Amino acid sequence: MTRKRRRLYMVLAGMATLGVAAALILTAFQDNIVLFCSPSDIQSKASCAKRDIRLGGLVEEESVTRDADGITISFRVTDLSNSVPVTYKGILPDLFREGQGVVTEGTVNAQGIFVAREVLAKHDETYMPKEVADALKQSGQWRDETEAQ
Repeated sequence: MTRKRRRLYMVLAGMATLGVAAALILTAFQDNIVLFCSPSDIQSKASCAKRDIRLGGLVEEESVTRDADGITISFRVTDLSNSVPVTYKGILPDLFREGQGVVTEGTVNAQGIFVAREVLAKHDETYMPKEVADALKQSGQWRDETEAQ
């Protein structure tokens, strides 16, 4: 075997190794990607209903109910155009309340109810997650607090 042929085999083996490594990395990333969807997106896009997603919006007024077990909470998340029922089993953040921004992570079940694994509430009076603000702006329901003052 000549030096030229050996070098060619080494280059081909290196490229094959890089290709396999890239395929494994892309497969791992695909499993960990979490899409952000608004309630309107969930009702209009089938892609939001088939995988783990983050649902963001405002907690609908007078929609929070607690089950008798004291752990299961049901509420509705709205983008002021559409709303999605959410159920969560666990302890809610201290800042969780009606009319405030929230981001939940979970899946949509067969009945169309979003089953949340995690609930994140905004952390101060002026903060709203970027995804939630963008969804509200897109739906035409955005109210800028600085303009109201």
